[in-house]
Amino acid sequence: MAKLKITQVKSEIGGKQNQRETLRTLGLKKINDIVVKEDRPEIRGMVNTVRHLVTWEEVD
Repeated sequence: MAKLKITQVKSEIGGKQNQRETLRTLGLKKINDIVVKEDRPEIRGMVNTVRHLVTWEEVD
């Protein structure tokens, strides 16, 4: 199954509470943190919620 490499590129400061919580749920704590998660609809939804704070790419 494909995986997503998610990198936080902007700060959560000044963001909405649900966006800060979504970053924490993904495992991102500070700028340039990287996590690799399975490509599932739940993860895609979380990435979509914070799409302006992260970058992502598919990896094998």
